[in-house]
Amino acid sequence: MNADYWLRALTAELHQRRVAPDAARHVVAEAATHLREGGGDPWVVFGPPQQYAGAIVESIGTAPPPRPGPVRLHADGITKRYGRRTVLRDASLTVRAGQIAAVVGANGCGKSTFLRICAGLMSPDAGEVTVSGRLGYCPQSGGTADFLLADEHFVLIGAGQGVARGPARRAGRVAARQLGWEAGGDTQARHLSGGTRQKLNLTMSTLSEPDVLLLDEPYQGFDQGTYVNFWDQLGRLRDAGTAIVVVTHLLNQLDRVDIVLDLTPTQPSGWVAPGVRGGRP
Repeated sequence: MNADYWLRALTAELHQRRVAPDAARHVVAEAATHLREGGGDPWVVFGPPQQYAGAIVESIGTAPPPRPGPVRLHADGITKRYGRRTVLRDASLTVRAGQIAAVVGANGCGKSTFLRICAGLMSPDAGEVTVSGRLGYCPQSGGTADFLLADEHFVLIGAGQGVARGPARRAGRVAARQLGWEAGGDTQARHLSGGTRQKLNLTMSTLSEPDVLLLDEPYQGFDQGTYVNFWDQLGRLRDAGTAIVVVTHLLNQLDRVDIVLDLTPTQPSGWVAPGVRGGRP
């Protein structure tokens, strides 16, 4: 297994098991140094990342989970119809500062519609959404301007917050680097790959340091490494107190969220998944 991939997987496992960030960085740095100086396949030297992370947890323990903060988003009884078709019926969700909520369900069940209503981009036929604080939104597609460079996107976002061009560019590049993307350069958005364009979308949604972050399947086109980086970034934002709502059809990451809203018509709205971290409503 590639050493860089193994180290990213170890980082993700340590974060998922709530090892203190400073301790996790120390563990990963030591493993990287050992592999660099001694060589060898990390799978042979250390074993599977999950197993090695488990041994680390047994040795040094974990950090206590932060307590959720005040309610940042409350959606109550959201109903939406298109003609005679009801795509959402009485959907409700409450997310506090420091929580991640996943919105799941079958294709066509209204996940993106629900998120657009929460973002204020669409009005419900019934129900109400209350947002406390700044809001960031990353659509499933679109959101970028074809003829602008990445830096120019960052400058535009910064201008809306009164941030000068230089600091705005630097902040955007730092945020993009967390997704494994070096965002400088003279490539217009229209010439970026689909995955890179989505990294730009995601980066822009976090630049305003939102209190509530709404993400509509933002990982489209991501490779495995970027997908791991994405969930690591969500973990950092949650630990910093951001309330996050992410629409997803990939159920293998639900152990990394606090709340699950299943919009499948046969599933009651607003259930909290058994075994989800903390199970906190």
